[in-house]
Amino acid sequence: MLERLLIRSRAVPPEPPRRRGATSVEPVQDRFGVLKAVLAAVPWLQIGLGATVVLLAAMVPWAADKVLAAMDQQIMAVDVRGEFVGDSRTGIERAAGRWIGSSYFSTDLADIKADLEQRPWVASAAVKRIWPGRLEIDIREKRPLAYWTDGRLVSRAGELFAPPNPEVAGKLPRLAGPDERVRDVIAMARTMSDELTGYGLGFAGLTLEARGAWTLVLSNGIEVVLGRDQVEQRFERFITVYENRLASRVDEVSRIDARYSNGVAVQWKAELVQAAPKS
Repeated sequence: MLERLLIRSRAVPPEPPRRRGATSVEPVQDRFGVLKAVLAAVPWLQIGLGATVVLLAAMVPWAADKVLAAMDQQIMAVDVRGEFVGDSRTGIERAAGRWIGSSYFSTDLADIKADLEQRPWVASAAVKRIWPGRLEIDIREKRPLAYWTDGRLVSRAGELFAPPNPEVAGKLPRLAGPDERVRDVIAMARTMSDELTGYGLGFAGLTLEARGAWTLVLSNGIEVVLGRDQVEQRFERFITVYENRLASRVDEVSRIDARYSNGVAVQWKAELVQAAPKS
């Protein structure tokens, strides 16, 4: 009996030893194996699935168009914002009123912007939609720097423009010169104006003639002829002579010619009175 037991025990393979602390892990079954097998076995199912995907992709734009069409409204109102001097809020609203009743989504905002920026006083226009049927327009006007030749205005950005109402700009210096030299005139005017302020003199205007000669006008009416050459040096010479010799008699001066190498020529108001013809 004992011998039979020993033989049976040898027939049973021994259990492989396990490492201390080791944990046995069962192999993970492929969860998609069944689906892959079905798709491989039924080709028409693959074709149907592909067709469904294509159909859904084609329906997305159609559905989006339908949703937008259902949401679309007419533009019912226009809100205008900005600070106005030359133009007016009412004028901008009337100009934008042509888009009242247009499609909220289909209206091209770039067209509205371009149309408004054709107005003489408008520097830029920003247009945006406000749901469900409103447009909001922000206007930035041109800021006039001076009056220019022929009653036009020049902006601080150096742009010449001719509004129908330039007088609303108020009291401004008067600049003149060839249109293509407008930025040169502005630069010279700013330089001179800044220096004149330090001597208590006001800047009223500056003219650049076609042949290149410069003439400065002070706020007290004095005309300073600077000519074509060495304009900056002649201007400094005028400043020196004014500070040392003319400041106390400025009310008597009518015209100063700085086109001399060693000084300036002064024309006095009394001389003009004496030279005036008697009636």
